[in-house]
Amino acid sequence: MRLSLAAAATALLLSTPAFAALDHYALDKEHTNILFHINHLGFSEMVGLMTSYDGSFRFDPRHPKDSKVDVTISPAGIHTSSKKLDEVLQGTQWFNTAKFPTIHFVSTAIKVTDDHDGDVTGNLTLLGVTKPVVLHVHFNKADFFPMTGEFKAGFSATATFKRSDFGMTSYLNMIGDKVRIEIQTEGVDEDIKKAQKIH
Repeated sequence: MRLSLAAAATALLLSTPAFAALDHYALDKEHTNILFHINHLGFSEMVGLMTSYDGSFRFDPRHPKDSKVDVTISPAGIHTSSKKLDEVLQGTQWFNTAKFPTIHFVSTAIKVTDDHDGDVTGNLTLLGVTKPVVLHVHFNKADFFPMTGEFKAGFSATATFKRSDFGMTSYLNMIGDKVRIEIQTEGVDEDIKKAQKIH
């Protein structure tokens, strides 16, 4: 990560005379996917896509450990391969969206582990319960997007946690307890966008 981040920092320095120590990136929803995977009776892994969310991150490639992440997801926007299942997942045995309309993740610490990777520890709040979760993050690239001129940073991330830790205990003898999260995301640097008046 250090060499790639150094290149990104150089691009930032050459692009604009001033930018925040931790630039603000808004999630590019056209190029962001948040998925969950869970074992389905041992036959396969069921996959769901979170389509309703808002979030941002603060990122300085020169000091990646100072970065910040804050994402809020609405489980009402879950899409699986079945519309009927989507509706069932909103019920009291699962996400109980009437009582708990949001899932929230906010970072608390970041550890750079090698040239392209780091661990983002944060608090995940699900069903009103808050527990620490670690995102294993891979830094892909930071550069200007040729189609729009926007400066973007791209990351891939994974995490695992037990749903029972958050009180989601329905059908544990059939449906897996371990949930695997996969994230592919691009963020647009809003500070550079504002400075350069990119629209």
